[in-house]
Amino acid sequence: MMANQYDLKSVKLPYLAGGVLKLFASLVEGALKGALIPTLFESAGVTWLRKQHFDEAPTYAPIHYTGQLQKEAATVPEAEFPTSPSQGKGFVFTSIHEYANAYRARTLTPEDVAKRVLEAIEQSEASSQPLRAFIAVNREDVLRQAKESTQRFKDGKPLSIFDGVPVAVKDEIDMTPYPTTVGTSFLGKTPAREDATVVARLRSAGALLIGKTNMHEIGINVTGLNPHHGTTRNPYNPAHFTGGSSSGSATAVAAGFVPVAIGADGGGSIRIPAGFCGLVGLKATYGRVSEFGAFPLDWTVAHIGPIAGSATDAALTYALIAGPDPKDDISLHQPLPSIKGWDDTNLKGLRIGIYREWFNHADKEVVAACEAMLKQFEAMGCEVKEIVIPNLEANRIAHTVTIVSEMVQGMSQTYDEHHKEHGLDVRINLALGRQFSADDYVKAQRIRTRMIAHFNKAFNDVDVILTPTTAIAAPEIKKGALPDGESDLSVTVEIMRFATAANLTGLPAITFPAGYTQKGLPIGMQAMGRAWDEVTLLRLAYAAEKVVEHKAPQVHFKVL
Repeated sequence: MMANQYDLKSVKLPYLAGGVLKLFASLVEGALKGALIPTLFESAGVTWLRKQHFDEAPTYAPIHYTGQLQKEAATVPEAEFPTSPSQGKGFVFTSIHEYANAYRARTLTPEDVAKRVLEAIEQSEASSQPLRAFIAVNREDVLRQAKESTQRFKDGKPLSIFDGVPVAVKDEIDMTPYPTTVGTSFLGKTPAREDATVVARLRSAGALLIGKTNMHEIGINVTGLNPHHGTTRNPYNPAHFTGGSSSGSATAVAAGFVPVAIGADGGGSIRIPAGFCGLVGLKATYGRVSEFGAFPLDWTVAHIGPIAGSATDAALTYALIAGPDPKDDISLHQPLPSIKGWDDTNLKGLRIGIYREWFNHADKEVVAACEAMLKQFEAMGCEVKEIVIPNLEANRIAHTVTIVSEMVQGMSQTYDEHHKEHGLDVRINLALGRQFSADDYVKAQRIRTRMIAHFNKAFNDVDVILTPTTAIAAPEIKKGALPDGESDLSVTVEIMRFATAANLTGLPAITFPAGYTQKGLPIGMQAMGRAWDEVTLLRLAYAAEKVVEHKAPQVHFKVL
């Protein structure tokens, strides 16, 4: 199976919501699953997978070995941190530097900011269309942190540029004093015992940790519709989805509650909502950012990373959270992180790979915006080269089998007692995943081996590969979808078309704004890079924001 022709397909599957969705969930979990699942597997490509033979040995985790093994925790030296904010065109999100400068100029204190953020969140929740960015905010804890940060500034001893800067964290990641619900109604009955490593690094830098952000339940879909905690809405147009599963993190940044938030990405879950909300979202190389303290959902495709209003703030946050961590053995297999040269806008000679059929497999407005951005990169001196990535349909199926199988295992201890407490779309996906076999999973890992080889071959000739972030802009929230959910697999395929390859292969990828639709919805562009070369991706995002005219969201709170 080495066909070089483009084989990814759009699919047309029925839209389910309301009573029909509830009935279907019951049937696929019950006695009729034997009749329904073969048809569903045929549509999803699983039947095709079962007929294939692969010669490659399986790759069970996409670790890009460097020949060196780190022994101690380490992050980017603070001397490398950006010293000034991005200067984009048009609307500009409030930056980390602006918070830091206000505190040092004593025009505001972290206590002032904490109160303003809390007031903005309360104002949003009281509106006719609440954004539902947060699952939990502990007001007492936020004000305590802010008071301590304010005292450090009075003493002239701020911990770092992050001291007092509001940051939000996806509710898939442990953060005291909060429980971790992973977007469910039944998990997280007790607070986390300790911070995840990413949160610990933010806390040690003095970040003002605002709360836990909303997410698509257990991260198993990409809209942000959550029947338990409320559906997250897009600040650019609250009638549209934010994208998921790090939906609340993207909304929190786009709405101005925080300049940066932490997301998690198993199948585009940082890049998709960041793209839908006109933000920068970075999924680093597999193992670059410690997974210690993340809920065990999808081990071999999982990544934690920043969603930010600018490339500068994405770089700052990446620099703080990246690097080896003795609590996560996989993170020890990496070269020490650096962001030297990340803001070098001289792109002359940078080789951009374009797989034209893949690049063009999107809505016309999306393709036009990304094509315009590509021409801007050419004008900056980049060289555009046509490439081919075979077996993208096999990649899609392999990623689906991998992530859903791992989520089934991750939720196995609670399934018997609580599976009917999940949202309807989650119940359907878990029921299907429970029918995957060991043979399916191993074949998916053999495809992973092949896809890593395909992308590494392409990176012999190019430095980055560019695509749209998603094939469509943020979809509208259908009336029938609320409050119980929907199943719209045709749209899911469009949203995830360009995202999953970076998760299956473990290669780094970033999204950054490329333009807007006629209705004012953001359009994102994605860049994939070689293992451990996050710097080049940040360079592209930084260069792009110099030429794209940014627009303000419909709903935005100016905390400063």
